[in-house]
Amino acid sequence: MENIRPYKIAIPQADIDQLNRKLLDARLPGGSGDDGDNWGRGTPVAAVGRIARHWRESFSWRSFEDELNELAHFEATISIDEFDPFQVHFIHQRSTAQDAIPLLFVHGWPGSFLEVTKILPLLVEGEKYGGPSFHVVAPSLPNFGFSSRIDRPGFGLKQYAETFHKLMLGLGYSQYVSQGGDWGYFITRVMSALYPQSLRATHLNLLAAVPPPPRNALIAHAQFLIRHYLNLYSPQEAAGLKKTQEFVRDGSAYGIIHGQRPTTIGISLNDSPVGLLAWIYEKLVAWTDDYPWTDEEVCQWISIYWFSRAGPAASVVIYHEAARGEYRTTDSPLTPSVKIGFSHFPREIFSTPLFWNRRLGDVVFEREHEKGGHFAAWERPEDIVADLRAMFGKGGGAHGIMKQVIATG
Repeated sequence: MENIRPYKIAIPQADIDQLNRKLLDARLPGGSGDDGDNWGRGTPVAAVGRIARHWRESFSWRSFEDELNELAHFEATISIDEFDPFQVHFIHQRSTAQDAIPLLFVHGWPGSFLEVTKILPLLVEGEKYGGPSFHVVAPSLPNFGFSSRIDRPGFGLKQYAETFHKLMLGLGYSQYVSQGGDWGYFITRVMSALYPQSLRATHLNLLAAVPPPPRNALIAHAQFLIRHYLNLYSPQEAAGLKKTQEFVRDGSAYGIIHGQRPTTIGISLNDSPVGLLAWIYEKLVAWTDDYPWTDEEVCQWISIYWFSRAGPAASVVIYHEAARGEYRTTDSPLTPSVKIGFSHFPREIFSTPLFWNRRLGDVVFEREHEKGGHFAAWERPEDIVADLRAMFGKGGGAHGIMKQVIATG
């Protein structure tokens, strides 16, 4: 792809100065020191105040920027029908192994390309550890990170899928595999449906399958009804369904707001760094398995949103657009020719029964983990890498799935 070029993160000093002014002028609610570690009403004001002070007084964006720029960043111009050409930022780390497998890593909200950084060296140098090696491509979703803003309505899951497929083809990867959770789950599922000749296998750490519908899977739907009404679920499946119900009842309001009125919440997120911090930090804590977030880590994650090319408001629009269009989050496309691997982490925000999940396609790998949550690549990087090695390594269900691939990127 001729329009791929190196990319360097370089936030203008004026933007950093503006952030510090906004942090200094932030007005927290009264009694900011009285809620301690009480998450019952949302992110504790005391915690937000503490991290905001660290962000202003101790965190150095320039040092973090230098650290990020040690990675191999690029950007590419992508063209999608009915949309103006736009820029996609991505990390592209090649392995020296001749038989390395091209792997597309797709993040979600409130994550970013940063999530790949802990697993990147382990994947690229897999042969040192007796496993397969990978050429890793980790893009920023359009409207996220350092990719472009998409202003025109209608950029949904199909368009995200087409964007990343074109990126992989442009890098010379006619065949590839993928890893994803959160929006990465939904996007790579659509890619599996649209481009099964290229996306040969996909590993997922979030499972959001739906029951078999009666209209085109009558027997499977009848089996579902029998299992459901007789409660024929394993203890793990029953716990997953209960957790899913709890999430829908007590943890999904953010998604409803993003999906119905993204501009309303977006205005607040775009103007207030402390509001952005409170909005995202709640999910970092609630969706992980007692992960010991440091204030420095939180500032890194939030800063990528604050300094994003499209602005923080753009990142929530995907919820609105993904509920519309040809492919939607409520769909579960069946992809029998794409091999699938699942990693189950106990503190994932929701989980669906194995019977539902196994209908998605040719499931060749499943593993239950004892610890971990939504941001598995960040929380439990060794587990994700071990699962990818087991799935694609010798004896794995997706071993040898790749035909010879010549990469020119």
